[in-house]
Amino acid sequence: MFWVRKLHKWASVIVGIQLLLWLISGLYFNLMDHDKAQGLTYLNDTHAEVAIETHRLLEPGTILAAFKPSVSLNIITLLDKPYYLLIHEKGLYNHLNNDYSLVDAYDGNQVIIDTTMAQQLAKASYSGEATISSTLLLTPPLDDFPKQRNDTWQINFADNIGTSVYIEAQSGRLVGHSDEHTRLADIFFMLHFMDYTSEGSFNNIPIMIFAFITLWLTFSGLIWVIDMFKHNRYRPKLKRR
Repeated sequence: MFWVRKLHKWASVIVGIQLLLWLISGLYFNLMDHDKAQGLTYLNDTHAEVAIETHRLLEPGTILAAFKPSVSLNIITLLDKPYYLLIHEKGLYNHLNNDYSLVDAYDGNQVIIDTTMAQQLAKASYSGEATISSTLLLTPPLDDFPKQRNDTWQINFADNIGTSVYIEAQSGRLVGHSDEHTRLADIFFMLHFMDYTSEGSFNNIPIMIFAFITLWLTFSGLIWVIDMFKHNRYRPKLKRR
């Protein structure tokens, strides 16, 4: 019974600390600026309509025959120009493992997104006036976007909040913007969802362990109560001395 009480006390400490972190992070979520927390400070979400010269588009069948087997083909626009995006392997979501080929829709040549093109795509999504300070090609996992599973360009801007723009290397898709506001919010999301291993999900090992600790706290508390009943620790006082 000594160890039951000992483990019960330590389990209550762990659960109490996490409950306090939930209260603090929940309060932050109610007070924070949601636009800033989502990286929208310098996000340019206005897109001009692109006039595609349909008579110049190559036949999709010709493109499909020229590359390895694909599960789908989409036409997209990047930097006001049309491209065919061939999807060879498709994950359930865009951030999961995918295999793409980006092809110029007018001449049929495969396009590799290099440093210059990644910077141009980043500038197109950036509404600030700061210049680019550095450009890096990152492989997963990414600190700012832990769910992203594909190689991604990180374009950093020298502005007052340290904005980083992320462009997916194969597709040219804008993964998102990150800055000091989003990184602060990510810390509170980590604490709230117990994502201490940076999996980008609340279905993680720490929260499973916490569930077992909470379950143990319930059973050990019940055992302790039964033991106290057996030793007559709950005798009511009928008379006041």
